[in-house]
Amino acid sequence: MKDQEIADKKGYVRGLEGVAAGETTISYVDGVNGILVYSGYNIHELAGRTSFEEVAYLLWHDHEDLPNERDLERFSHELIKNMHIPYEVVQLIKSMPDYSHPMAVLRTAVSALGCLDPSAEELSGRAFDKKAITLIARVMSIVAGMHRIKRGEPMLEPDIDRTFAENFLYMFRGTWPDEEESKAFDTLLVLHADHGFNASTFSARVTMSTLSDIYSGLTSAIGTLKGPLHGGANQKVMEMLSDIGNVDDVEEYIDSLLNEKKKIMGFGHRIYKTEDPRAIHLKIWAEKLAAKRGQEKLFQIATRIEKLVMEKKGIHPNVDFYSAVVQYALDIPKEYYTTIFAASRTPGWIAHIREQLTDNRLIRPTSRYEGKLDKKWVSIGERK
Repeated sequence: MKDQEIADKKGYVRGLEGVAAGETTISYVDGVNGILVYSGYNIHELAGRTSFEEVAYLLWHDHEDLPNERDLERFSHELIKNMHIPYEVVQLIKSMPDYSHPMAVLRTAVSALGCLDPSAEELSGRAFDKKAITLIARVMSIVAGMHRIKRGEPMLEPDIDRTFAENFLYMFRGTWPDEEESKAFDTLLVLHADHGFNASTFSARVTMSTLSDIYSGLTSAIGTLKGPLHGGANQKVMEMLSDIGNVDDVEEYIDSLLNEKKKIMGFGHRIYKTEDPRAIHLKIWAEKLAAKRGQEKLFQIATRIEKLVMEKKGIHPNVDFYSAVVQYALDIPKEYYTTIFAASRTPGWIAHIREQLTDNRLIRPTSRYEGKLDKKWVSIGERK
């Protein structure tokens, strides 16, 4: 039975599919026609043309336009200057066990930032603006820092004359990216920056509707993104590609998943009924970087999977599928894919947090109770 039919019979929509829970001017998703818009700009207008800094500025100032040169320079410098991680958070990251998932460490580190901010409870004005810029910067540097710490390598400082994408790859890998690598990673960040009322964004808005602090809102979002049905899918995609290993083994592998009615990670989307517009750009970069790094076989496996899934199920790849190939080509271990998703989505989360506070109403849905109503108390000695 379809979700809408269930809604008609029981008065609710399973998974809230198709339910409008609020109004926004930040981003628009048209799943039928495969359209994604950031503050009035179709994603195809922005991808490959604008930097992550420009898009972060746009989402945060959603009633304005893309920044001019002066505003962009000021905004970019503020971001880079705030990439320093507090000593206490560095020590916290160092104390985490080796088996801790990077998303769990990131979630904990962001929560800790709130404990160190004496103005954490301020939800408006310059104090909020400062927190917003600092969080966009520090979430990214925390991801790079935890990787360096885990490898026993020194943490690196950013260069204010470099872009945000360049600084992250340097702080993460220890080597500066070339122009093509930087452009690919910048595009990946732009494509992940926002996406309507997705699960993690909605989590942030629910938390903020209680008038909690920005760190709590962001922690809620990170915890939600961690799941494999949301941001964690990109890591699962890379694991699938590694398991297959050879192009000739793709069909047998995919058939086995379909026969067992298992989900093929990186395919399908709750909203998009056609091609995910973000996947189009990531596929282009995946092919370029795979050729550059001698990883053509990996790209061939990915395109073979895409072809077979389309033939057998008519399902398009989503943003997670080719983002995994791009990050692999950039020497990013798969366990960090979702943390980078979180870092790139932070400007969008903060924009939604700000919008929620601007016209707030506590988000408190009801539920349909299906249990009993007439149970009687029985003393513990008489219970079966």
